[in-house]
Amino acid sequence: MTGPRNWLTTALARLVAGIAIVVPATLLLGASPAAAHPMPHSVVQLDVYQSSVAARLELPVSDFSRASGIDLTRTTKARLPSRAAAVRAYLLKHIHPTTAQGKAWRVSIGALSLSRTQQTSTGPYRELTARATLTPPAGADVRHFTFDYDAIVHQVVTHVILVTVRQDWAGGQVDGEGATQVGTIELDVRHMKVPPLKVDLGSGSAWRGFVAMLELGGNHILTGTDHLLFLLILLLPAPLAATGGRWTGLVGARSALVRIGRITLAFTAGHSIALAASALGRLEIPDWPVEAFIAASILVGAVHAIRPVFPGREAVVAGVFGLGHGMAFSFVLAEMHLSTGQLVTSLLGFNLGIELVQLLLVALALPSLLVLARLRVQPALRLTGATLTGIAALGWLADRLGLPNPVARAADSAGSHTTALLITLALAALAATGWTLASRLPGRGTLAVLPGRAPEPPG
Repeated sequence: MTGPRNWLTTALARLVAGIAIVVPATLLLGASPAAAHPMPHSVVQLDVYQSSVAARLELPVSDFSRASGIDLTRTTKARLPSRAAAVRAYLLKHIHPTTAQGKAWRVSIGALSLSRTQQTSTGPYRELTARATLTPPAGADVRHFTFDYDAIVHQVVTHVILVTVRQDWAGGQVDGEGATQVGTIELDVRHMKVPPLKVDLGSGSAWRGFVAMLELGGNHILTGTDHLLFLLILLLPAPLAATGGRWTGLVGARSALVRIGRITLAFTAGHSIALAASALGRLEIPDWPVEAFIAASILVGAVHAIRPVFPGREAVVAGVFGLGHGMAFSFVLAEMHLSTGQLVTSLLGFNLGIELVQLLLVALALPSLLVLARLRVQPALRLTGATLTGIAALGWLADRLGLPNPVARAADSAGSHTTALLITLALAALAATGWTLASRLPGRGTLAVLPGRAPEPPG
């Protein structure tokens, strides 16, 4: 009886031993190197212009040092300029864009910087960033080319280079916030070579650029909390009459509509003129004085909504302050480095987008403004809105003068809730319109007015 038992014991022992060997071996052999030890990849972000392509090269310092022999692992930002010549020379040897016919592009390496970052599957690491300009031969197509780039991957065979497009005006990609993946560059293990990437961005057109700028203009005014607050705070007291330095009465509905129209048109004219002059003149204006000016304009508007500072001259004030807002709008176009033709088309589309959304917001706010002026709670609501706007303006002003604060951060975050803003304005407009219609029904009497005020005459 011992023979079978010994055989069974031996068989079970061998099975357990086999499992103990096979399972770990399978896990080790089957897992990719990235799964065992995730390593950061390189990124190339392309900005496609009319006659050149700008590239932002993001390279992990550890892999770059290993591949190039230029040790940057202990190099500080202050000491980077001493290694800049060697870094640029190395990169130039490993960047070779060519046309579809094989003609070489000209490459130049610009600014270098070091920073700390991290990717989704990796922990924090140091990164080298380099700016490169890729210029094709005269007449060559910037939208179709061969990108031969093997920095790091020619030595670190597990490395991967992710190539994306951040800005492509003719392709309709202008916001700079997202990235479209073009492809990856990595070692071909079958042939042990690093094949170049064929970049094909399709056909671009001025129409696609125009439509993209139209959308960008609309989004810019919709998410620009400061621009919206300035316009709305000037419109808030438009239906009111000023007497003795106080808001003490109502103007007729027709007069209120005329005031609102003048303020809106003046603000439009002011920022349109400044936007065109700044963009077409390619003026290099520091951003902080302009941004501080905008914050100050909102503060002035808030004070005016509490006590009339310039009654009857709101349109003039809107036009003057609109100049500063237009300069701020021009910063968006300046960052795109567009050609003159693209700039003119972009200016038209961008400004049209701003105006369409601005008109939509004024149209949605108009019923509420007219009804609010006739409610008994109007003074409390107006003072509350003006006070909150003034606090936000003070926070912005301090922040833009170099004093960051939570008030400015909270005010900026309001621009991320555009859907809620539109829904709120739309519901308020419907409610105000319904209230107005209901109050005009026979037997319902006249509109409720503030105590001590005479009912508004028709028209």
